[in-house]
Amino acid sequence: MKKLIATVLALSMVLAFAGCGETEAPETTAAPETTAAPETTEAPETTAPVETTEAAAVMTHEEYMAAELDSAVCVETYVQAHQSWWDGKITVYCQSPDGAYFLYEMACSEEDAEKLVPGTKIRVNGYKAEWSGEIEIIDATFEFVEDGDTYIAEALDATALLGTDTLIDHQNEFVSFSGLTVEKIAYKNDEPGDDIYLTLGLDGSSYEFCVEVYLTGTDSEVYTTVGELSEGDVVNVEGFLYWYEGPNPHITAISLAEAQ
Repeated sequence: MKKLIATVLALSMVLAFAGCGETEAPETTAAPETTAAPETTEAPETTAPVETTEAAAVMTHEEYMAAELDSAVCVETYVQAHQSWWDGKITVYCQSPDGAYFLYEMACSEEDAEKLVPGTKIRVNGYKAEWSGEIEIIDATFEFVEDGDTYIAEALDATALLGTDTLIDHQNEFVSFSGLTVEKIAYKNDEPGDDIYLTLGLDGSSYEFCVEVYLTGTDSEVYTTVGELSEGDVVNVEGFLYWYEGPNPHITAISLAEAQ
């Protein structure tokens, strides 16, 4: 009986171990879905190259005078004279056969200032401006015109134009006047060493002239001669037809007129 029981138990254990060996194989995991390749992005638009600024077109004097105030201007012209260089700036009187220009405090190195001799051709870029009637170019830069020709203006006799509306058409030109009578001489700040204000009369009218010390200096012949004049003297003058509330020529030469 004990053997029978032992046999039954042994058989049960064998069956139990056999059942344990028949565990199901784990389910295979499906391969992960492949991610679709990202859509290709469009190539960025190429930026158009920056256009280089073309050089400003050179104006005739007529085009310059017709330009709006505060507009950019470009002219080619010839140095006639200049005031003293100071702090990287210089004021220049220029003229071409078709008209004249006043370049106020133009940017300039001291080295280049020495090269601005009468007749030198330069190209000027700046802005047209007006001050008390004077048409001028401000905030200007310049360059020398290589292999440029030269030009020195002869004085225009503008005596007959005094008191007329057409005198202003010759603003900033090199001009002359003859047979004017000295009415008053006054120094700026009331003493020699600065500008001289000279009132000259013709045919009952009075006109204001100026010996601009930065243009002529105090040791020049014109400065000395004006300082020695007396009221009633009759003189001939040359200078640049600057404008300040009317004609106010900057005198560069003066002499006593020959007695008639």
